[in-house]
Amino acid sequence: MSRIQIAVGFDPREAVAYHVFCQSVLARASQPVAFTPLALNTFNSYTEAHTDGSNAFIYSRFLTPYLMDYQGWAIFADGDMICLDDIAKLWALRDESKAVMVVKHDYKTKAHEKYLGNKNQDYPRKNWSSVILWNCAHPANRCLDPQYVMTHPGSHLHRFAWLDDALIGEIPKEWNWLTTEYPDNYDAKLLHYTLGTPCFKDYAESEMAELWHAEHDKINQGMGA
Repeated sequence: MSRIQIAVGFDPREAVAYHVFCQSVLARASQPVAFTPLALNTFNSYTEAHTDGSNAFIYSRFLTPYLMDYQGWAIFADGDMICLDDIAKLWALRDESKAVMVVKHDYKTKAHEKYLGNKNQDYPRKNWSSVILWNCAHPANRCLDPQYVMTHPGSHLHRFAWLDDALIGEIPKEWNWLTTEYPDNYDAKLLHYTLGTPCFKDYAESEMAELWHAEHDKINQGMGA
């Protein structure tokens, strides 16, 4: 059985979020998974040159096809998430006719500041790139190498401007449910704490934070914590 490849955003300021997300996936997965943390210190051919962005992986996510040697499929997910269903169900949505598949959010933010005082501005296709089902082998994604990502602005990358719109497939909103921004949804499959992971004290009691804390507690079970 082939492994589900998952590239996960990693920011050292909220390293615990990465581990909680991975735990939440592993607890429910029915197929083998392989995690690739997008930690900038592990990249030899990429130097982050962008000066904007609220997290360390805001641009490295677009290197996923490159990191997978332009073969097969991979899931990218921000680290500030928890998975509440079998990730194999998301994997099963792959459509070979598409270069990427995303939740096509269309919303205006409720908060213009998020974790660590970062600005939270509205822009076209906001949060489309926070969960990406990548067709790494699709010819349209071959342009995505370190040089391309380093030299193109966020307005180009986060809007998937290198692709014809017909190549951008859609996945159900439940696979990238924006807590606080959207109403509480306890049937959602992938919760995204986009304004702030509950590991930050300012968001420790935010909407649906108790579910994140429950996943965090599972890491400590059996360790005497």
